[in-house]
Amino acid sequence: MNTAEELDIITRMRGEVMSHKDVTGENLFLAWGYPTVLVLLAEFVALMIWNEDWCAWLWAGIPLIGAPLMIYFLNEDYDRTHSRTHEQNSILVMWIFIGFASCIGGGLMGFAGVFQQAFFAYLSLLCGMGCFMTGIILHFRPKTLCGILASLLSAVPLFFQGDLWPWQLLVTAVTVTISLIIPGHLFRSYVRSNRTVI
Repeated sequence: MNTAEELDIITRMRGEVMSHKDVTGENLFLAWGYPTVLVLLAEFVALMIWNEDWCAWLWAGIPLIGAPLMIYFLNEDYDRTHSRTHEQNSILVMWIFIGFASCIGGGLMGFAGVFQQAFFAYLSLLCGMGCFMTGIILHFRPKTLCGILASLLSAVPLFFQGDLWPWQLLVTAVTVTISLIIPGHLFRSYVRSNRTVI
């Protein structure tokens, strides 16, 4: 056996190993999508019933539910694969950045007195852009398309101002459903049926 044949065998074996490596993170979109939508709906209902300032603080339930779910799924994925690819690390860092950008942006908008006017459009845009970039990195077209649609819809909350402000919560819930829940289910189904690196 000559060197060229040996290299060909090594390359083929490496390709087979890589093609059987599990994709991780198929549950992360759902881990954030469902808590976000449920909390937004709960906040909308609370505002419609009581119309008190404390209702606006229900959003704090999103990280309280989503963060433990994310940690659980990340640990489960790592226990199964014992590795994380560069693409997976890039996506994880991007979504951590989006999470911090949401919190910091919300705080700054509250301090500037424009939280009710702009925050939910900002949040919708961040989720749409994150979904789009995740789809690009993973070469998964449904996420890319959902990200584009959610980004376009992110301007809609801006039309609900003043007394209509609580309706921004419903519009944002729809946008988050498009950017996190729908592509999350599609990707989860894809991963479970293929179990290969995209």
